[in-house]
Amino acid sequence: MVLGLCLGFDWNLVFKWDYMTAKERQSRVGHEIQPIRTPMIAGGLFSIEKKWFEEVGKYDMMMDVWGGENLEISFRVWQCHGSLEIIPCSRVGHVFRKQHPYTFPGGSGTVFARNTRRVAEVWMDDYKQFYFRAVPSAKGVYYGNIRERVELRKRLKCKSFKWYLHSVYPELKVPDKSDLAFGAIKQGLLCMDILGHTIEGTVGMFSCHDAGGNQEWSMTKYHRIKHQEYCMGFDSPQAGQPIKLKLCNPTDNLQKWKQINDAGLLQSWDHNLCIDSKDSKKTGLTVENCSANSESQIWEFTLDLP
Repeated sequence: MVLGLCLGFDWNLVFKWDYMTAKERQSRVGHEIQPIRTPMIAGGLFSIEKKWFEEVGKYDMMMDVWGGENLEISFRVWQCHGSLEIIPCSRVGHVFRKQHPYTFPGGSGTVFARNTRRVAEVWMDDYKQFYFRAVPSAKGVYYGNIRERVELRKRLKCKSFKWYLHSVYPELKVPDKSDLAFGAIKQGLLCMDILGHTIEGTVGMFSCHDAGGNQEWSMTKYHRIKHQEYCMGFDSPQAGQPIKLKLCNPTDNLQKWKQINDAGLLQSWDHNLCIDSKDSKKTGLTVENCSANSESQIWEFTLDLP
């Protein structure tokens, strides 16, 4: 466990490490060994009172093999009146085998999808729609009978997933339901990044870190590509113009974009100009004449919200 980190997840329900905020890190100066509240834990590396572990539902025994149990137990503990903490001075040994001594029926991907679908159906309420947007294939996965887990949640008078997001994991940004797309804008292993810039600053590329922040964007229903209060735009309709962070102006069509989904292009609303990364190391992102054959113009949002 690296100090300054806790465990989280994204809407695809895949585990990730989250950095503490600067405020949280500052509050721990001189108190580095104090417990760290964490939205999620590993599914098999924890200490818990046996009696309460049994009362709160142990594991979901209808899950298959491996995967998703970390999410299930984390949501359940928090929503059912418990808490999760990382103890910085604790030591846990975890030895990985060279290969699994068991098999995954239908493949590990199918097993993981079944397990995470169970988590979503039992614990995420209406927010499960964002999981299905991130992982559309999960809609067709058979997830078994969840009646006992639903009854457990009712019996324990567990809180809503909305409460969990607000009180435990406010760092996980909830997409606006009216947005067309949300999250990081990816090109291979690199993502669009504001690189610390503000108004009239350029937009560049940086290794994807899946932590939001400088790499968090939304495509609004008004076809603006937004980062917080800024909109992505350019100054004049000419190839080679740099992409800049602008104060959002609803009358400025140079801040308006359309997704050409089949090709992955992000094209200016009124012009045959597309966002291009070919010169990103020198000048940042630019607009260039659109070409579906240009890999530097192919983009993918983390989460499409049609």
